[in-house]
Amino acid sequence: MTALSAPGRLLAVLAAFDHEHTALSLTDISRRAGLSLTTAHRLVAALTEWGALERDADGVYHVGLRLWEVAALAPRGLALRQIALPYLEDLYEATHENVQLAVRDGAEVVYIEWIAGRSSVGVRIQVGARWPLHATGVGLALLAHAQPAFQDAYCAGPLAAYTPYTITDPVRLRRALAEVRRTGVAVSTRQVTDDALSVAAPVRGTDGSVVAAVSLVVPEADAHVPALIPAIRLAARGISRALGWRPTTRPDPHA
Repeated sequence: MTALSAPGRLLAVLAAFDHEHTALSLTDISRRAGLSLTTAHRLVAALTEWGALERDADGVYHVGLRLWEVAALAPRGLALRQIALPYLEDLYEATHENVQLAVRDGAEVVYIEWIAGRSSVGVRIQVGARWPLHATGVGLALLAHAQPAFQDAYCAGPLAAYTPYTITDPVRLRRALAEVRRTGVAVSTRQVTDDALSVAAPVRGTDGSVVAAVSLVVPEADAHVPALIPAIRLAARGISRALGWRPTTRPDPHA
């Protein structure tokens, strides 16, 4: 196994934290980062001094606020969220359902905003969470507009299954992506939990490229997709325009 560089060891310490491991002891960090206890101690001390990590009264470490300050500078993070939030709030007020905003990072979708709806539908999402592209509505909307070479590589798999309804067949996935491009919306049914349905639409940046996706997640049992589509399209178009996108031709109702 190739030894990690000095920056790689620092990143390994930070990568030890995730949504299931938000509080770690020094021993936990050493084990999860694959570093000796001595090396982990030295790196954790440096990161704590800088503010990337914080140590509580019990000696347990958490991600520090300094990282949040740096992350807030990311154009696809807090800045995008702030621009999109009024439209997400309008979408919530119109539907009172779960509203999500996400971006693509490699083969995964990363959620950067979530407004919880009033329904009891199970949503295994929180801000910062990651899911494979093929298993979510926002992921399908983003994957459908990715570069063809990336789509080819992604569809080649493997495609993880989370319920019996998750799309794991490459041919079926390609058909789903073609349908997203044709209609301008992605519909994901019972792919992550067996009681939820998601309707998503792409968000475009200044140059017309897809930079994010917005979605509604509703109970699958009483979902009326045709009624949700206009609302999700309107929200996506509003965010796109706020980001500087202007259609060069007559607006396509499916865009």
